[in-house]
Amino acid sequence: MEHKTDQNSLAVLNQATAKTMLDKIQEASKAFQIVSLNRQIDACQSLFSENPFIDVAILGQFKAGKSSFINSIIGGTFLPVGVTPVTTVITRLARGPRAMAVVRFFDEKEKEIDLGIIEEYISEAKNPANEKNVDFVDIELPSLETYPGLQLVDTPGLGSIFRYNTEMSQDWLPKVGAAIIVVSCDRPLAENDLNLIRELMQFTPKIVILITKVDLLSDGQQNELLRFFRNSLKREFNKDFQIFLYSTKSKTEAYRQQVNLFLLDLSHNRNDEFKGIVQHKIRSLARQCLSYLDMALAMSVKADSEREQLKKLILDEKTNYALMQSELSLISRECMQQTRTLIATYLNDVHREKLIRKLLTALAQEMRQWNGNLWRLTRRYEEWLEDTMVEQMDRISVSDSKHFLGTLKKAHSGISRSVELFRNLLDRNIEKVLGIKPGGVDLAIDVSEPARPDVAFTKIFDFHFDLLWFLIPMFTFRGLFEKHFLKQVPLVTDIHLSRLAYQWEVRINKKITEIKNLALDYVRNELSTIESLLSQNNGKTDDIRRLTKEISELLHD
Repeated sequence: MEHKTDQNSLAVLNQATAKTMLDKIQEASKAFQIVSLNRQIDACQSLFSENPFIDVAILGQFKAGKSSFINSIIGGTFLPVGVTPVTTVITRLARGPRAMAVVRFFDEKEKEIDLGIIEEYISEAKNPANEKNVDFVDIELPSLETYPGLQLVDTPGLGSIFRYNTEMSQDWLPKVGAAIIVVSCDRPLAENDLNLIRELMQFTPKIVILITKVDLLSDGQQNELLRFFRNSLKREFNKDFQIFLYSTKSKTEAYRQQVNLFLLDLSHNRNDEFKGIVQHKIRSLARQCLSYLDMALAMSVKADSEREQLKKLILDEKTNYALMQSELSLISRECMQQTRTLIATYLNDVHREKLIRKLLTALAQEMRQWNGNLWRLTRRYEEWLEDTMVEQMDRISVSDSKHFLGTLKKAHSGISRSVELFRNLLDRNIEKVLGIKPGGVDLAIDVSEPARPDVAFTKIFDFHFDLLWFLIPMFTFRGLFEKHFLKQVPLVTDIHLSRLAYQWEVRINKKITEIKNLALDYVRNELSTIESLLSQNNGKTDDIRRLTKEISELLHD
């Protein structure tokens, strides 16, 4: 049984009714152990606190230009930007009497910091993998006085917001009040963007699209891109989305004015907009809850023997946790085993010979300028080699990172397909056995690119024979030592290419593990919910019918 509501009636659901409906959903969730709805229930409850902000989340893929866009809107370079993934933690920006920032940690401690050092806590370079355990950072700025009631939220580079601290990110996503999906014009509307929009539509009716870097396009190309976006989104969601163009390089003020009108409208109508957002979240949650209650009702009227038989038909050998755990572990393990080989092969095939030739040429020219004894010569060589090798490894890491992500994309695709197949099989079994078309919680697994590793120099001399410089006449042996230095270049190159491959392997495989664990958490929660609904509702038919009736009446009130 599908529970539909008239979208036009959304605005008439008052706050008292919404709160009552949420209480009923929570009652049902606790009574029948519908754990799949817990995070959405918690998010909706938090929205009933006193005068909360509307969170305007800035979401999008890595390098889409999210932080640059926010800096442009707030009129200052407060958030770090760069050519690599730079944002480590969620950062919230709202109006305040003075410019300040407060860092909040996972252990619930907090400290105020100067905005000049905010990068120490929110950037990938200064806080790699969020090793400082920052939960989020709150920034207050007088320049945001224009938008009372709104809170801009900058997120780590996405797919979705599962970069670090996956559980925290999942808990936060249902709290989104409005969303600006940032898409770069040179990477238009990928499947990850569509998945993100699809997931967000459960939580907010206010979703707009921002196409960045449009200074790269002519006016004609911009119009063509707009038509493509409108048609693609209409075809995918049967809905018209508001779309903005943006550039921080050209015509910025004109583009900013368009976005400013959207934010001002959201701010000036904050109370009505907030009610609409809350209603949207609770209506979506109510429909999911009713779907689960339909299943519970269908099973509650069955005899014990029949119920057990039906449960076996629904939770068959193809929809059990052990099988999914084995399958997802196999997918992730096979991909992880290939990561190092694929990266190392690419680096060897594409960069090794060119890099060696480049270093040999540069070193030969550089050594002509070096003077002194063997000790000084060796120190100059090691310093030059360290600086040059770090620079070259860093350049390759930045320019070619997309070529390292093959196994990550393969794992993401394989795990997503497995979860989708699991969901489809489970839904098909439920519909076949109970005659109910489920409308439970879906999972959109998105993938973010891992952080670029730091590159450090590895020493190559086990014994510093240069300490014997006073025994070695340089006018006789300098040529021999220069040849020795040149001879070391291929070895040093191989060592550092191998080290770079290892560093990327660690980060990519960590990301693959996060995706697998996220998928398994979803499977575990869904199976736990279904198991509870199919097993523990004997004699609860009246309670199920009562809750279904009460939630349905409130939903259609």
